[in-house]
Amino acid sequence: MALLETVRDPARLRELTAAQLRDLAGEIRAFLVDRVCASGGHLGPNLGVVELTIALHTVFESPRDRVLWDTGHQAYVHKVLTGRQAGFDRLRRSGGLSGYPNPEESEHDLVENSHASTALSYADGLARADAHLGRRDRATVAVVGDGALTGGMAWEALNNIAGGPDRPLVVVLNDNGRSYAPTVGGLARHLADLRAGGGPGVFEQLGLGYLGPVDGHDIAAVQDALRHAAALARPVVVHVVTAKGKGFRHTEDNDLDLGHAVKPMDPRTGQPLPASGRSFTSVFAQELVELAERRADLVAITAAMAEPTGLLPLQRKHPERVIDVGIAEQHAVTMAAGLSLGGVHPVVAIYSTFVNRALDQVLMDVALHRRPVTFVLDRSGVTGDDGPSHNGMWDLSVLQVVPGLRIAAPRDGARLAELLAEAVAWSEGPTLLRFPKGPVGPDLPAVATFNGVDVLRRSGPSDVLVVAVGALAGLALAVADGMRALGIGVTVVDPRWVTPVNPALADVARRHRLAITVEDNSRAGGVGSAIAQTLRDNDVSTPLREFGIPRRFLSHGSRAEVLAACGLTAQDITRAVVDLLAGLDAAPVGIDDAGAVHAGEER
Repeated sequence: MALLETVRDPARLRELTAAQLRDLAGEIRAFLVDRVCASGGHLGPNLGVVELTIALHTVFESPRDRVLWDTGHQAYVHKVLTGRQAGFDRLRRSGGLSGYPNPEESEHDLVENSHASTALSYADGLARADAHLGRRDRATVAVVGDGALTGGMAWEALNNIAGGPDRPLVVVLNDNGRSYAPTVGGLARHLADLRAGGGPGVFEQLGLGYLGPVDGHDIAAVQDALRHAAALARPVVVHVVTAKGKGFRHTEDNDLDLGHAVKPMDPRTGQPLPASGRSFTSVFAQELVELAERRADLVAITAAMAEPTGLLPLQRKHPERVIDVGIAEQHAVTMAAGLSLGGVHPVVAIYSTFVNRALDQVLMDVALHRRPVTFVLDRSGVTGDDGPSHNGMWDLSVLQVVPGLRIAAPRDGARLAELLAEAVAWSEGPTLLRFPKGPVGPDLPAVATFNGVDVLRRSGPSDVLVVAVGALAGLALAVADGMRALGIGVTVVDPRWVTPVNPALADVARRHRLAITVEDNSRAGGVGSAIAQTLRDNDVSTPLREFGIPRRFLSHGSRAEVLAACGLTAQDITRAVVDLLAGLDAAPVGIDDAGAVHAGEER
């Protein structure tokens, strides 16, 4: 029997010899390669922390001792060692394991910390709570990648941790020289100096204990350092040097990201399985390069995610025109405001879920000063397999409150190109484009345009107006097909720019019996809510129903599965519309095709 098959909880590790632990490390790597190549996921980070994780679980006794991971994408080995091997058969799929720590899965997971630079703050709070309650029988350990230390919140936490020298807290600095991309800035140079034997370092100057650097692939060496740190009973940084992607040729040889996040792939060749076509991201990447060729003042900004957000082609062609700030979204946004003040037009490309971290900067540093900065939000709407923290379901709700911000939601590749060009040409304030992860699909041309609103379908009497938001235009057209088959007249429109609401939508809605909106954003404060307010402001009595994402966190699964769970399918929406129309027909007041109201009229 393989050693890994005998490991059901971390206590088993403390029964194994040093030689057996080394053999176990090899088995874990083989297990990860097999499972993650099949499902896709964060392979490189986890291949790099195999020995480190084994050492952690032999020195500390989880769950009594609290172990936090920053970011959580390096916690696969932790999951393997805490009894969740079977769940890897459906990693990041509905019914399987989350790709991040998940308290619902195991008592060994404290928080779902998939947003970087947070674990040190959690750990500071846990250590303070123990001190307040007089508990001295357990340890608090935060495993922090060096990329996470490019985030300002991590340094806010370190400053406070250093201010409490009597609180035991072990900070394991997993230094592999990267977050997604290579770690940037002065911190990267400082860690390189520490690896070369230079010192004292910034951690000691803050008043923290410092041990290392330690070879993160030498289990015994890491164990010794961790035991020493725990015995000091004070805040200590254990500097562990690891190699991302270690032990698998196709990640070790991947110069771009060392296999950070792989798509399903053939483990023998390292080649991804056939993709499903062009993505929104790839269309944006191509269009941005073409715009940059025409505009010398255009630069792009990434928060350590150049390739996933589509900036890699521009970076390769014009490296001086792509700025990587590390995992520092707040700095990225205010720096963009500064660039704009200096006469440059910045394009800030960022995952939708991460722009939440910089709301104050968008509001007060960009919008208040009416700076022409363009934000491009990838992974908007439902992303699915990355789980609740990565669904971009809040951007429209959060950012619609920003005065002067224009927001566009392209429905297809052609509209993405048009709207991106319009966004960077706008000089009166900030602009934003949002689009989902995944294939872009066929272009959906308009059959007419009315005051800036694209009409995608018009058939039969003016029964139902469907306002399609962005990539859900295809779903809206499927709903229209269903209604037409039932003899219901339907008009499908795409406003293209969804914020501020185009007044033309009120004029169109006035001519219909019922209006609905379809969006992959939270129903709370989304485009539908804004259109409903516009209808009220314009004394339009047409009832409106918003179809979107309910106000709850969504479990991981495919995009289609998650949308279906939210009721965002053609069948669900069509059925709901039929019920709504039946309710209107039963009411004592009807509205004819011209919008006139007649008491007691039956249709």
